[in-house]
Amino acid sequence: MAASISGVGVGLGLSCSTKLSKTLPSSRSSGFRVKMTVSVEDKKKNYTLQKSEEAFDAAKNLMPGGVNSPVRAFKSVGGQPIVMDSVKGSHMWDIDGNEYIDYVGSWGPAIIGHADDEVLAALAETMKKGTSFGAPCLLENVLAEMVISAVPSIEMVRFVNSGTEACMGVLRLARAFTGREKLIKFEGCYHGHADPFLVKAGSGVATLGLPDSPGVPRAATFETLTAPFNDISAVENLFNSNKGELAAIILEPVVGNSGFIPPKPDFLEAIHRLTKENGALLIFDEVMTGFRLSYGGAQEYFGITPDLTTLGKIIGGGLPVGAYGGRKEIMEMVAPAGPMYQAGTLSGNPLAMTAGIQTLKRLKEPGTYEYLDKITGELVQGIIDAGKKTGHAICGGYISGMFGFFFTEGPVYNFDDAKKSDTAKFARFYRGMLEEGVYFAPSQFEAGFTSLAHSSEDIQKTIAAAEKVLSMI
Repeated sequence: MAASISGVGVGLGLSCSTKLSKTLPSSRSSGFRVKMTVSVEDKKKNYTLQKSEEAFDAAKNLMPGGVNSPVRAFKSVGGQPIVMDSVKGSHMWDIDGNEYIDYVGSWGPAIIGHADDEVLAALAETMKKGTSFGAPCLLENVLAEMVISAVPSIEMVRFVNSGTEACMGVLRLARAFTGREKLIKFEGCYHGHADPFLVKAGSGVATLGLPDSPGVPRAATFETLTAPFNDISAVENLFNSNKGELAAIILEPVVGNSGFIPPKPDFLEAIHRLTKENGALLIFDEVMTGFRLSYGGAQEYFGITPDLTTLGKIIGGGLPVGAYGGRKEIMEMVAPAGPMYQAGTLSGNPLAMTAGIQTLKRLKEPGTYEYLDKITGELVQGIIDAGKKTGHAICGGYISGMFGFFFTEGPVYNFDDAKKSDTAKFARFYRGMLEEGVYFAPSQFEAGFTSLAHSSEDIQKTIAAAEKVLSMI
């Protein structure tokens, strides 16, 4: 499947000067079930966030900033954070009764749609047996077999409870296996909030305009080296100046935490070559891209097999989950098979395993990724066309069910390019779209997600809303 980056093939940055480069398939691919959603009615005249405001004011006295994850506080877009009440399919409802077409998808997991009936039914059956055993369960074997058969790099897998946990574990493993300590990460790539990764980490840190984080000791990040994404010469220089000292390179193969940024042609292949030549491990952080770009993730999509991979989000079907895996000889370093220690009370719990199994079963059905590619392409091209029609600098791109756009002419190859985006304009656009019943991520520096539950009507309503809002800002 060739990628479309709003007019050019994957790897040429986010440009917007030409039309989509491929013919998109029919929305009714053979064997694939599409759940149509109830359309969002025009609620602007009744739009109110009074109950959300009251709830958030109370929350600020109970939780730091009133939230349990920073981007939810709407710091970068302004206005009133929204307190949600329920979700179904491609839609969300807040406690004031406002309805939204959702392009956040719980930050990626809801690829088959929110509160899917089959997933909920399977969870209900599993709950009858208990919610956590603290002991092995057969469901772990089932999901492990599905992950191993799908993801090219994974011969053995360890389940954990979050993407952050997965990245913590995989870094410790890479250092244990190589006997080295230094790490290369890329500016604007986010690998969770563990100390070694909070160096030029993009995402929530960039959204809030904070230093990467006070409280992180210098010793924790001293061995973390950084380079701009898509800059292979910078990576070569780091290898040359740290001969025999680098344990691994970790990267998002498609960046989702600086907004949506794809790799240039041959960038991933060059990274792969450098790690092999220097005895370092290549780690793909596929917490976001895993099972989203294709069933085998970004590594299947681009044809590059890393040594280790982290996963999360989709493999838990909306429940807390993470995983890391890779070549058997590396994974056998993990306790109790080997000396590298990592543990977790709720790891592999039956509820997360059940939701993941059901989600992956659905994703394996024929036509799944063709449908995601079709609707996401229509969405991105429609928003870019609306932006150009109304006189705005805008660029964007997508691969399968993952997308993004920036209020800048582009192209966007890395985090520095992304920061050229007009974030004040994005904030105005964002608040306008909320009033039109469309929910994007409340930050310019986050990717967006579509799902199998999004209908063509959802997409057309979103494009129409975007043109309306863009004509007013």
